[in-house]
Amino acid sequence: MSPIADATALAEAIARGRLTAREAMQASLSAAETFAGLGAITSLNAERGLAAAAAIDALPGISRGRMPFAGVPTLAKDLGGPFAGFPVAAGSRQLARGDTVGPDPDSDLAERFRASGLCLFGLTTSPEFGLSLASEPAIGPICRNPLDTTRTAGGSSGGAAAAVAAGIVSIAHATDAGGSIRVPAACCGLVGLKPSRGAMPAGPSFGNHLGGIATELAVCRSVRDASSIFTAASGRARGPFPHVEPVPHIEGPLRVGVLTDTGTLYPTHAEHMAIVETAGRALETQGHRLVAVPFSAVDEAGAASRQAFLDIVCVNLAEAITAFGLDAARTEPLTQAVIARGLSRPATDLWKSLNAMVLVSRDLWRLFDDIDVLLCPMLSGPPPALGSFPSDHGDIDLHFRRMAAFAPLAALANASGCPAITLPFGSDAVGLPLPVQLMAPMGGEARLLQLAASLEREQHYAHRFPIAGLPA
Repeated sequence: MSPIADATALAEAIARGRLTAREAMQASLSAAETFAGLGAITSLNAERGLAAAAAIDALPGISRGRMPFAGVPTLAKDLGGPFAGFPVAAGSRQLARGDTVGPDPDSDLAERFRASGLCLFGLTTSPEFGLSLASEPAIGPICRNPLDTTRTAGGSSGGAAAAVAAGIVSIAHATDAGGSIRVPAACCGLVGLKPSRGAMPAGPSFGNHLGGIATELAVCRSVRDASSIFTAASGRARGPFPHVEPVPHIEGPLRVGVLTDTGTLYPTHAEHMAIVETAGRALETQGHRLVAVPFSAVDEAGAASRQAFLDIVCVNLAEAITAFGLDAARTEPLTQAVIARGLSRPATDLWKSLNAMVLVSRDLWRLFDDIDVLLCPMLSGPPPALGSFPSDHGDIDLHFRRMAAFAPLAALANASGCPAITLPFGSDAVGLPLPVQLMAPMGGEARLLQLAASLEREQHYAHRFPIAGLPA
């Protein structure tokens, strides 16, 4: 077995006959029951999971060999997709379990997940319509962080992160419109890659994810898993965005911009800032050149990103509620306020935010004239207590300020379209992960994965829970 306990290791164990895909699925189903109190899974279908595993076991070896994750159990997020047979409720009582929003057939991304050999058996918890950096929908379940069950696992892909961190599955589908892959990954000690705008297939019917700020991929236990699922899922497909071509590969040392300040409005705890400096020194030791980046270089772009995120989310949700004929009065108070603001927003305001996104992209491209990647904080501090992002009120601005305070630079990658990755690079005094974030120009996933893998090899962080079914 590989020394790294991850989805790749589980796939290798299945390929070598150390267990079958069915046995791996049974182990995940058992772990889901054991960790039911985490609230990570909102909908489970054991029959479909076992059928998917049996289909993998029935394939000839040469066919399984073409799949990077043949027989590996997984979960999809209760938002995004869709994945056929797993109706999405988007964390809302408005959508009864068993109903569906959007088309029933697989999305292009779902097809590629299945083609990689992943076997789906359920959906993970997300906040109502993904409006929070905690996954605590009013309809339940409340998702807890397996590393400290009094704290949030993050959002909006919190259920996915909790399931992977607890070892129920080794990899899980996730989405990111304002940090929703990276924040939960950071909370739970995982790797989370937000791909470039246009890198992921977005068809056939839900192509314009929140005006282009949102994308889908996964939360993982290792950089190699993130790399493998990115390779398996990315590329040309149906949808309005052209595939983003990779930036040219750079031979030799990279210029690593190091940002160690998030300003006075949303400051970062000293320990979470210090880990960025530690990661920078590790990269310097490996031969890369560090370039100090002042907060002033991203301050205005960060503020514009957060405002664009707020405006686009409000207008998009209002449009979706109207388009699907849903009753806004049956949603949570915060959601109702978001919908009301979206309905009242003039087109000129939305245009300003969309134009601001273009300017953010321009500013980031200028920054990347002088550096190859940006190393910066992912979170301002440790995962907060459950209930820190309540949705039982209508103060939208307060809610979004709270989220910005927790992940000050998260929306920058979404508004600009740049890829970003987070990974743990140590633990604090109580054993919670200390994450860092790397950003690159559009199409620069290879650079991010290269540097993230080199940091991972430093072995500053170890996962606490074993993966269900993975032989020792």
